[in-house]
Amino acid sequence: MRFRVHPPERLTGEMVREAYLTGLDRIAWRVETSADAGVLTLHRAITESANLHVPWRIEGHGMVTVSSGCLMERPEPYLLPLELARGTLSQLRNQIWEWQAMGLHLSQPTRDRLHEATRSLARGAVCQDDLSACARHCEASLRHSYEAGLLLAALYTDQCIAVRRRGGGRLAAWLGADLGSSLLDEPTATAFLHTFNAANVSICWRDVEVTEGSYYWPRSDRQIDWCRAHGLRTVAGPLLKLAPDGLPDWLALWEDDFENLLTFVEEFVHAAVDRYRGKVDLWQCAGRVNVGEVLCLSEQDKLRLTARSVELVRQLDPDVPAAISLDQPWAEYMSRQDVDFPPLHFADALIRAGLNIAGLVLEVNLGRSPGGTLPRSPLELSRQLDAWGALGLPLYLYISAPSHTSDDPLARRAAQRPPGRWNTRVQQAWVARCVPLMLAKPCVAGVFWNQLRDAEPHEFPHAGLFDPHRRPKPALKTLAAIRRAHLR
Repeated sequence: MRFRVHPPERLTGEMVREAYLTGLDRIAWRVETSADAGVLTLHRAITESANLHVPWRIEGHGMVTVSSGCLMERPEPYLLPLELARGTLSQLRNQIWEWQAMGLHLSQPTRDRLHEATRSLARGAVCQDDLSACARHCEASLRHSYEAGLLLAALYTDQCIAVRRRGGGRLAAWLGADLGSSLLDEPTATAFLHTFNAANVSICWRDVEVTEGSYYWPRSDRQIDWCRAHGLRTVAGPLLKLAPDGLPDWLALWEDDFENLLTFVEEFVHAAVDRYRGKVDLWQCAGRVNVGEVLCLSEQDKLRLTARSVELVRQLDPDVPAAISLDQPWAEYMSRQDVDFPPLHFADALIRAGLNIAGLVLEVNLGRSPGGTLPRSPLELSRQLDAWGALGLPLYLYISAPSHTSDDPLARRAAQRPPGRWNTRVQQAWVARCVPLMLAKPCVAGVFWNQLRDAEPHEFPHAGLFDPHRRPKPALKTLAAIRRAHLR
């Protein structure tokens, strides 16, 4: 499929790297992308109709992943600005219809933006012979559609929370953060308790069992004791994190011996649950089970390891719910990797196996490439949460967003600089817009910030709530305000 980009300088390397195609099931196909003379080309092995998803700069709002409508293959290229404007407006109108059918009251500013988006698209569609004029009108339509979507999402959030609070007062959802790899100093601990009602204590196998058979627990002991002393809901894990920084180095010796590898996993899970039984409120049994490229594990191997971790936790601590975590829920990575199971199908297979999984953890980490989630509109975030909510399990969202675009010397993994104008205010605005929307969803049981501090070695560049000088960022204040306004 081919798309003409106008003006040609809008065709960036990032667009070529990140663009992908999906079918009606919203699952990404394996594609190869290229660019030549202002034309973006995506090659794939099949010829079905598809939706294009691509990062695009919207005036006044930075980089956002936007989508075309469903397009058939044809020899001549599509005009990309026109198709993105058409697809975005169509998705907006569909969402308005769906939410109005549920009782949403549409505001006049939202109607005005919708009208302007429709008028601009019509103007662009009838002047395709003049590429500059067509692109200008389509850019205006995209901007109006996006702004209407922001207003619509805010209306939905306010009205949903109001309805839910009429039924039972403040929301019972958890709002928390990961405590990181070291103990909190006193100012940070005070700010944490002012902001959050829950915490995640990471139990990293790599750090606990550096030498085979020798466990080191002091850091997690003290963190869990601190959570209990201050009445915080406590999530422990992931016990098995399928990522390079989650497994001990010595495990590589058993890479080709799956049965022995399974035994080591069982021993560590058993040791961790025995130690903290009765001290946690939710076990995160396995993490990033859909994307972990470690130890040459097949997807069937990952399913077996995950299933066994859940089974063992349920046997050892049957009174505490057990969850698994999946990374990049939009599954953009499938467009560049050969993967059999999309994350939604991976989770569904484990649920159908009767493992008594009590929740799903979804990681949404913006601004890191590779391995992160592309920036999305609030409406697209809502649609994705609804799709996962259909599985019928509570969702726990582990999120992060960058506050800077410079290199981060303390980030453990190399990453390309995030696109767009990320800074502390943009990070704060994203929190203010998206976290209440997440909490408004009945299927969402908790929201956790994935990285607390930038002053210690960390995974996501500039994504902490405290900067390298241990000063709180504006996003922390916004999270505290959200808790005060809506949560118990």
